[in-house]
Amino acid sequence: MTPDALRAALPDVERVVRPLRLAGGLAGTWRGPSALVGEVPFEPTFYFAGAALRRVEWVALLPQDDADRGAAVYAGLVEWGRARFGTEMASRDPGSQLASWVDGDADIYAQRTDDGRRPAGVRLVYKVRQLKDGSQL
Repeated sequence: MTPDALRAALPDVERVVRPLRLAGGLAGTWRGPSALVGEVPFEPTFYFAGAALRRVEWVALLPQDDADRGAAVYAGLVEWGRARFGTEMASRDPGSQLASWVDGDADIYAQRTDDGRRPAGVRLVYKVRQLKDGSQL
């Protein structure tokens, strides 16, 4: 999908003034209006490399007084992912939880971050799957 096709499909998207840049030439250049996932609003950012959409990141807009710091929202995303894609590959380390799935040519993951120093965060990411052989690592 190109930026023009994105704007045609989602007329409410807005260009990001200072896009976040990621590895591989990805830039989060477009942001959509928030949408409810369950009872929580999530805001999507669309990442392009060149003129191709390569990643969509949905960030939960958690309330400041969220007592469980996003744990219930993350658990809900994991349950949704299990129902949709099957058992996840999970990892957990201090300050972060991750559940990931593969669906065709897409990698999908849910992540919760909470290191206690910053506000907790929950996001759901869809990105184009990139396979690498051992010589590329």
